[in-house]
Amino acid sequence: MRKLAAFESVTMDGYFSGPNGDLSWAHRPEKDSEFESFVANNAKGGGVLVFGRKTYEMMKSYWPTEEARKRDPVVAERMNQLPKIVFSRTMDKADWNNTTLVKGDLPEEVRKLKNESGDGIVILGSGSIVSQLAEEGLIDEYQFVVVPVVIGEGRTLFNGAKKKLPMKLKSSRTFKNGNVFLTYEPAT
Repeated sequence: MRKLAAFESVTMDGYFSGPNGDLSWAHRPEKDSEFESFVANNAKGGGVLVFGRKTYEMMKSYWPTEEARKRDPVVAERMNQLPKIVFSRTMDKADWNNTTLVKGDLPEEVRKLKNESGDGIVILGSGSIVSQLAEEGLIDEYQFVVVPVVIGEGRTLFNGAKKKLPMKLKSSRTFKNGNVFLTYEPAT
């Protein structure tokens, strides 16, 4: 059975996106070679990337570009090569390389994916998907990059959660740029 992880950047005050979907806070101006190496090594892993429509559109507008290939060549290569699934009820087609559009019932489709053989599955961004799948108990691991910034308003990752989701810390890692990488798993 495949494992499903959610990889998210969040602010110190708990937001995963700012007003109007702003993510500029997630990009630190100071360089940290250790963090950059961590991101590149993380991207080298295999598996399937999962997105909701908004995150898919944002990622598709950046990663296939020349700018992405210049700034983050390893990550750009992997983002463009890895198989991707976008869950959307409103899209008619998904034309980014190696992308499959799925319109079916989200939890049911994810259960099917998890029961297939193969590499793991990673949700990037896509807060509404994370919230829904967390409540269904389908996420095996939560990976958070806590960025040392307070933005005051935005959207929380578990917005709309209707029940408590106890977590157990698996690991943590601090970087020179102030980012902290936390890995949790459901405590139940």
